[in-house]
Amino acid sequence: MSLSESDLAQLAQRIKRWGVELGFAEIRITDIDLSHAEPGLQAWLDAGMHGEMDYMASHGMLRARPAELVPGTVRVISARMNYLPRDTPPDWRAREAQRLRDPGAAVISVYARGRDYHKVLRARLQQLADRVKAEIGDFGYRVFTDSAPLMELPLAEKAGLGWRGKHTLLLSRTAGSMFFMGEFLVDLALPVDAPTSGHCGQCSACITTCPTQAILGPGRLDARRCISYLTIELKNAIPPALRPLIGNRVYGCDDCQTACPWNKFAERAVLPDFDQRHGLGDASMIALFGWSAEEFNRKMEGSPIRRIGHERWLRNLAVGLGNAAAAGARGDAAIVAALQARLDDPSPLVREHVAWALACHAGDAAI
Repeated sequence: MSLSESDLAQLAQRIKRWGVELGFAEIRITDIDLSHAEPGLQAWLDAGMHGEMDYMASHGMLRARPAELVPGTVRVISARMNYLPRDTPPDWRAREAQRLRDPGAAVISVYARGRDYHKVLRARLQQLADRVKAEIGDFGYRVFTDSAPLMELPLAEKAGLGWRGKHTLLLSRTAGSMFFMGEFLVDLALPVDAPTSGHCGQCSACITTCPTQAILGPGRLDARRCISYLTIELKNAIPPALRPLIGNRVYGCDDCQTACPWNKFAERAVLPDFDQRHGLGDASMIALFGWSAEEFNRKMEGSPIRRIGHERWLRNLAVGLGNAAAAGARGDAAIVAALQARLDDPSPLVREHVAWALACHAGDAAI
């Protein structure tokens, strides 16, 4: 089916309207030229800042070339979906900061407290594709949500969804950064949207607040030091020198986002999928550390947390329980008992981190 420029312009407006009806906060469109982003990607990979995330390097510059990923692609429809739970109170950032100071609290990144965003966004993007197909007939497309070798942030920035903050995340003047992104690659020459300008100014709150100083400078992130990487992507032992800096963050880290002034405008989700499940926003580390593998798999069904598996879940919690010693709970009987119960865990990885945690409570800084 051949569409005129007028038809394509009208279709673009319908796509944006349909996207909002499907739960997306905003839909924008860009072309596929990411040549400007290739040098930065290559330099980051060459410096080894991707750590053990081999998938970041395995596809080379394919990430910056959507038409090589999906032949025939001429436009990318970039979508964002808010994920703050619907009942999030106005002072949510202060509450998150308070939990970081509670030595027994298990701090889990806000995005991971509800359903797995991969499934939610991919399903909604597919529904959007189905609407387009019903409107114009067959066309070439693929939908992605953090599931393909694609530079989604530069695409979203070029489409005008926001600008790259100094922490490298996308920022919106009207919605902060608490949102997911997805892409809809199409062979339709839809009219493109204009990018927006950056508005970080002289602010460096995200850089100075990072617990591990993983943000080396504006737009420069060493993933190997990032707590989200250490607790989610890293498959082996967490480097001992970084363990004390993790505190009680047991899955991901939101510090650079909660410190960002733009997140006073963060919008709540419209879908119930991102509402908190299993009390993950209020849980204690001891309670979560007591979960068996069966309990973990059952309760984390449909959650992004399940992807790391029970072993790494226990690894992360052991580090958090060890750090409780420096946060005012050294020698706490309940914490020590919980750790001792895992001393003979079948996993060498878990045993190593449990031993380290117990050494923290014993005051042995050498271990």
